[in-house]
Amino acid sequence: MSVQNTHLDALQDIRKMMQRSSRFISLSGLSGIAAGTWALIGAYVAYDWMNEYYNEYQNHGSFTGSSFQQLKLNLFLLASAVLTLAIISAFYFTWRRAGKDNIPMWDHSMKLLTINLLVPLITGGLFILSMLQQNDWHFIAPACLIFYGLALVNGSRYTVTDIRYLGYFEIVVGLINTQFPRSGLYFWAFGFGILHIIYGFVMWWKYERDSVSKND
Repeated sequence: MSVQNTHLDALQDIRKMMQRSSRFISLSGLSGIAAGTWALIGAYVAYDWMNEYYNEYQNHGSFTGSSFQQLKLNLFLLASAVLTLAIISAFYFTWRRAGKDNIPMWDHSMKLLTINLLVPLITGGLFILSMLQQNDWHFIAPACLIFYGLALVNGSRYTVTDIRYLGYFEIVVGLINTQFPRSGLYFWAFGFGILHIIYGFVMWWKYERDSVSKND
């Protein structure tokens, strides 16, 4: 019986080694929670700015070109700040978990994951910039969600499979948003905020909770 258990343990060790060599498994659920929190804060600030912009129309009966250009610039800078904070948070929490697991952060699987994430993200980013140039705001939020979801699905083969389901949800939310384009900010907040927090908590519960309790 002990010999059989030894063989089973050896097989499990081999399986873990093969998984680590082909997949980056140290993504932290806390990074998802942090990204979702930043997204919700950014959505709240954007909502306040857009309300102020539309209040100008009610007070003056028309929009001014300068105020619209200023709103576009403010929203672009806000989105850039949210993205930067999300990336920094993801790097920090993933680096911390990789250190606890004694796994190098920038290995071959991480490089493949990054490449497969960046191709849809860069494509989507250029597409969204083209829409901004044409002053077409209606489908910017759906495009953000859809291309981000495609990036997650594309990169999921090189990390934990849970990220694929988040990608599916982002795509579905983006497609639904195309039917309600005037509610883009709400869908954006739900997709990048609420879904990220739920995903992050699930990831933490499945993969990190036990390690925290052991340390305690």
